[in-house]
Amino acid sequence: MTMAAPNILNPHPPEFDRFLYASVGEDRNGYAVTVLSTLARLGLDPWKETAELVTLGRDAARARLGTLLARFRDVPALASDHGKIAQDLSQLLPEGRTSGSQKRAASTVAGGSPGASGAIWAVLAIVFVLFQMFMVGGSGSGQ
Repeated sequence: MTMAAPNILNPHPPEFDRFLYASVGEDRNGYAVTVLSTLARLGLDPWKETAELVTLGRDAARARLGTLLARFRDVPALASDHGKIAQDLSQLLPEGRTSGSQKRAASTVAGGSPGASGAIWAVLAIVFVLFQMFMVGGSGSGQ
């Protein structure tokens, strides 16, 4: 019996957590808004975007992040301070160009786990078959 990969329940790279869960400021209602929430509200996949930022390098990532934060209107402080916030947040990105584990993490985010989609389809097929068995088995003549 083989043991499942440790990241099967959380397929996202833990190296990205510090960056994604960092606050970008407070919204108009006083709630803290994270990088993850910001990227999602901009219609981007937060983990894919972070993987791309990591591969860009620190300076290019800071510039891209500044551009993204400038588009985000839910946090009033970003209107005037997006450059400084992008600079601070870019420091939380993991080093990307030299680390093999970072490249693996980025490729996992970009491509997903190859077995995960097959497992999902297998479970759905089993559920479908069981559903059919219950429906057919319960429709007897009633006598």
